[in-house]
Amino acid sequence: MPSILYKIVGEHEWLAAAAEGRFIGSAVDLDDGFIHFSTAGQVAETAARHFAGRKGLVLVAVEAAALGAALKWEPSRGGALFPHLYDVLDLKAVRRVVPLPVGEDGAHLFPELDV
Repeated sequence: MPSILYKIVGEHEWLAAAAEGRFIGSAVDLDDGFIHFSTAGQVAETAARHFAGRKGLVLVAVEAAALGAALKWEPSRGGALFPHLYDVLDLKAVRRVVPLPVGEDGAHLFPELDV
Protein backbone atom coordinates (compact mmCIF):
# COMPACT_ATOMS: atom_id res chain seq x y z
CA MET A 1 0.00 0.00 0.00
CA PRO A 2 1.19 3.56 -0.65
CA SER A 3 2.80 5.49 2.17
CA ILE A 4 1.32 8.86 1.12
CA LEU A 5 -2.34 9.60 0.37
CA TYR A 6 -3.83 12.76 -1.12
CA LYS A 7 -6.86 14.90 -0.38
CA ILE A 8 -8.07 17.71 -2.62
CA VAL A 9 -9.86 20.40 -0.67
CA GLY A 10 -10.81 24.05 -0.94
CA GLU A 11 -8.20 26.39 0.46
CA HIS A 12 -10.72 28.09 2.75
CA GLU A 13 -11.89 24.74 4.12
CA TRP A 14 -8.29 23.77 4.77
CA LEU A 15 -7.47 27.05 6.53
CA ALA A 16 -10.45 26.49 8.83
CA ALA A 17 -9.26 22.94 9.55
CA ALA A 18 -5.74 24.17 10.26
CA ALA A 19 -7.12 26.66 12.77
CA GLU A 20 -8.99 23.82 14.53
CA GLY A 21 -6.12 21.35 14.33
CA ARG A 22 -8.24 18.71 12.59
CA PHE A 23 -10.17 18.19 9.39
CA ILE A 24 -13.65 16.70 9.70
CA GLY A 25 -14.13 16.48 5.95
CA SER A 26 -15.68 18.41 3.11
CA ALA A 27 -19.42 18.39 2.41
CA VAL A 28 -19.21 15.24 0.28
CA ASP A 29 -17.14 13.50 2.97
CA LEU A 30 -19.70 14.36 5.62
CA ASP A 31 -22.51 13.12 3.37
CA ASP A 32 -20.70 9.83 2.69
CA GLY A 33 -19.60 9.25 6.29
CA PHE A 34 -15.86 9.12 5.58
CA ILE A 35 -13.05 11.30 4.24
CA HIS A 36 -12.17 10.50 0.63
CA PHE A 37 -8.50 10.13 -0.25
CA SER A 38 -6.67 9.14 -3.42
CA THR A 39 -3.31 7.57 -4.11
CA ALA A 40 -0.71 9.31 -6.26
CA GLY A 41 -1.92 7.23 -9.19
CA GLN A 42 -5.58 8.16 -8.62
CA VAL A 43 -5.50 11.82 -7.65
CA ALA A 44 -5.30 13.37 -11.14
CA GLU A 45 -8.41 11.48 -12.24
CA THR A 46 -10.14 12.47 -9.00
CA ALA A 47 -9.36 16.12 -9.76
CA ALA A 48 -10.63 15.80 -13.34
CA ARG A 49 -13.86 14.05 -12.32
CA HIS A 50 -14.82 16.01 -9.22
CA PHE A 51 -12.97 19.33 -9.35
CA ALA A 52 -12.63 20.11 -13.08
CA GLY A 53 -11.62 23.74 -13.61
CA ARG A 54 -12.17 24.62 -9.94
CA LYS A 55 -9.72 27.16 -8.56
CA GLY A 56 -8.76 27.82 -4.95
CA LEU A 57 -7.86 24.23 -4.13
CA VAL A 58 -5.00 22.72 -2.17
CA LEU A 59 -3.49 19.26 -2.33
CA VAL A 60 -2.94 17.71 1.08
CA ALA A 61 -0.37 14.91 1.40
CA VAL A 62 -1.05 12.60 4.35
CA GLU A 63 1.02 9.81 5.85
CA ALA A 64 -1.12 6.68 5.47
CA ALA A 65 0.42 4.83 8.42
CA ALA A 66 -0.56 7.65 10.78
CA LEU A 67 -4.26 7.05 10.06
CA GLY A 68 -4.36 3.68 11.79
CA ALA A 69 -7.28 1.29 11.71
CA ALA A 70 -9.75 4.03 10.70
CA LEU A 71 -8.29 3.88 7.17
CA LYS A 72 -10.17 1.42 4.95
CA TRP A 73 -9.49 0.47 1.32
CA GLU A 74 -12.78 0.13 -0.51
CA PRO A 75 -13.82 -0.39 -4.15
CA SER A 76 -14.90 2.67 -6.09
CA ARG A 77 -14.36 3.73 -9.73
CA GLY A 78 -14.22 0.60 -11.83
CA GLY A 79 -13.59 -1.55 -8.78
CA ALA A 80 -10.30 0.19 -7.92
CA LEU A 81 -9.56 0.35 -4.21
CA PHE A 82 -9.62 3.85 -2.75
CA PRO A 83 -8.56 4.94 0.74
CA HIS A 84 -11.37 6.15 3.01
CA LEU A 85 -10.86 7.51 6.51
CA TYR A 86 -13.65 6.75 8.97
CA ASP A 87 -12.51 9.35 11.48
CA VAL A 88 -11.45 12.97 11.58
CA LEU A 89 -8.05 13.73 10.09
CA ASP A 90 -5.55 14.67 12.78
CA LEU A 91 -3.32 17.27 11.17
CA LYS A 92 -0.25 15.62 12.71
CA ALA A 93 -0.57 13.08 9.86
CA VAL A 94 -0.22 15.81 7.21
CA ARG A 95 3.17 15.94 5.50
CA ARG A 96 2.59 18.92 3.19
CA VAL A 97 -0.08 21.16 1.75
CA VAL A 98 0.46 22.79 -1.64
CA PRO A 99 -1.69 24.90 -3.96
CA LEU A 100 -3.38 23.01 -6.80
CA PRO A 101 -3.56 25.57 -9.59
CA VAL A 102 -5.52 25.23 -12.81
CA GLY A 103 -3.70 25.39 -16.14
CA GLU A 104 -4.92 27.24 -19.21
CA ASP A 105 -6.54 24.03 -20.46
CA GLY A 106 -8.63 23.76 -17.27
CA ALA A 107 -6.69 20.79 -15.90
CA HIS A 108 -5.03 20.99 -12.51
CA LEU A 109 -1.26 21.31 -12.37
CA PHE A 110 0.12 18.76 -9.92
CA PRO A 111 3.46 18.98 -8.17
CA GLU A 112 5.73 15.93 -8.07
CA LEU A 113 3.87 13.39 -5.94
CA ASP A 114 5.26 11.11 -3.28
CA VAL A 115 4.03 7.53 -3.34
